[in-house]
Amino acid sequence: MKYYLSSYKLGNSTKKLEGWVANTSRKFAYIPNARDFTGADPERNRRNTEEDMAQLHELGVEVELLSLRDYFGKQTELKQKLDSLNGVYISGGNSFVLRQAMKLSGFDKLILEIRDRNDFIYAGYSAAVCVLCPTMKYYAITDDANNFPYTELKKQIWEGLGILDFIFEPHYHSDHPESASTDKEIEALIADKLLFKAYKDGEVLVIE
Repeated sequence: MKYYLSSYKLGNSTKKLEGWVANTSRKFAYIPNARDFTGADPERNRRNTEEDMAQLHELGVEVELLSLRDYFGKQTELKQKLDSLNGVYISGGNSFVLRQAMKLSGFDKLILEIRDRNDFIYAGYSAAVCVLCPTMKYYAITDDANNFPYTELKKQIWEGLGILDFIFEPHYHSDHPESASTDKEIEALIADKLLFKAYKDGEVLVIE
């Protein structure tokens, strides 16, 4: 699996992603569940989704909307869907809400099972990267860990997927409303002597 992990939106390495996409059948799913948090503005969510999907189309991606809510308790069906795709692009938002959606749908287990697929791309920004880390604990400084939009789950999940072996800190020293809280997360990580890497908006972590 290849990873295109951005601090915010597509970032400044789109040529790399475009090259990867050109060598696949270009079938992607756009997953917006990080924006399912309670109190989210539906109109703003709609605009962000349309903007993100339009940017993918510009790169030649054949993208469809895929809400993990439609697969809660349907891991077998979700596996069949992922098997038909060459990648996912996951939006930012509340990392804890995204983690909940991944657990309820079985996406967290499935994405680990297909890590050896050379033709699959995991792409996304902010929360989409945070859930790949060893722990979610420090993101509670920025995100509301007690936001439970899904009736099926009312308990925090503190464990990340462990695909990354460090804590990814997005929006570092950037023109983003969460930049200040990112600094506080970094202070806590330093105090606890945990490995982290900070990324400014526009920067992308590429793993291939």
